[in-house]
Amino acid sequence: QVRLVESGGGLVQPGGSLRLSCLASGFTFSNSWMGWVRQAPDRGTEWLSDISPGGGNTRYLDSVKGRFTISRENAKNTLYLQMNSLKPEDTALYYCVTLPLVANPPRPPPRNYWGQGTWVTVSS
Repeated sequence: QVRLVESGGGLVQPGGSLRLSCLASGFTFSNSWMGWVRQAPDRGTEWLSDISPGGGNTRYLDSVKGRFTISRENAKNTLYLQMNSLKPEDTALYYCVTLPLVANPPRPPPRNYWGQGTWVTVSS
């Protein structure tokens, strides 16, 4: 059973940084593509980024490219999202996801492959 537990969200001022973490269990993390999606009330669900099992390949939504960095530590079954230069429009519920299929163009996986989410609020 896939279990993904996010942490690291919170309130941050515009221009600030946060690092989200996701602890995975119930599947072979080191063999799995992983990613992040977010949901905001006014924008719906957005795929943000994903990373290959070994970490050598990454993809990003254009609006976060250069500001967000996805990474992973397979020895710790943990996925990260470093978010810099945060903007108010980054305010959303952020979900860690595992990707049973790597879609092109990228898209969020079915809901049962998501964690429970962590809130990120960017406001002064």
